[in-house]
Amino acid sequence: MNLEFFSATDVGRARNNNEDSVAVEASAGLAVLADGMGGYNAGEVASQMLTSFIKAELGRWLKESGASASAHDVRRAMDICVDNANRAIFNAANTNPRYAGMGTTLVIAVFRGSELLLGHVGDSRAYRLRQGQLQQITRDHSLLQEQIDAGILTPEEAVFSSNKNLVTRAVGVEDTVMLEVNHHEVLPGDLFLLCSDGLSDMLDAAAIQQLLLSHPSLSEASAKLIDAANDMGGKDNIAIILAHMENHVKPGSGWAWWPFGRR
Repeated sequence: MNLEFFSATDVGRARNNNEDSVAVEASAGLAVLADGMGGYNAGEVASQMLTSFIKAELGRWLKESGASASAHDVRRAMDICVDNANRAIFNAANTNPRYAGMGTTLVIAVFRGSELLLGHVGDSRAYRLRQGQLQQITRDHSLLQEQIDAGILTPEEAVFSSNKNLVTRAVGVEDTVMLEVNHHEVLPGDLFLLCSDGLSDMLDAAAIQQLLLSHPSLSEASAKLIDAANDMGGKDNIAIILAHMENHVKPGSGWAWWPFGRR
């Protein structure tokens, strides 16, 4: 199996600066996405600090030790790296008045053959498209999700909630942070989407699924997702990482679930 990545960000229609950040280290099977928050430019600083730190530190460790390391070792490395990045952002926020209160969400994906270790903090998301069906595989760390879990709101009512962007967990806001990590099987043909809420707030799962199925190349699918989010208002920055686990196929024989043949 061969893993292909594509990433993109867009400022959207309502913001002047881009507080979303993405980083990919393909040789390590690593993808990182962050959505910053804070005062003027502070969110941008937090998200870029996080993605740069994780790509450099965890990416190096994965390339040096990842092939022989156990899943437990990789998970521990993810925890340590995110904890170190969290402390760096927290210290910067507390020593520089311009960065006071800054923080960032996080989605981090480590692909190891047929296994994905997926970590997240906050309300940036990961989805998996398998055999034409899209499934959200992260659960938001947000007040809105807690209200849904408690039965206070239905998912349909949540669409109109004013609490949509209140996260209950973020990197850099406190001196410690809990990274939620889950393991997922990776099958040939699987497509994974990491995204900020600038995409998921504008497009529901059905719309995302249709766009992914309708556009076979990762670059085209990414562009169409961004265009659609902007057409719906583009109320926030948009960040996307797509990771596709290709099949071993002969040229011209097509993909497992995409009906359009090879790109």
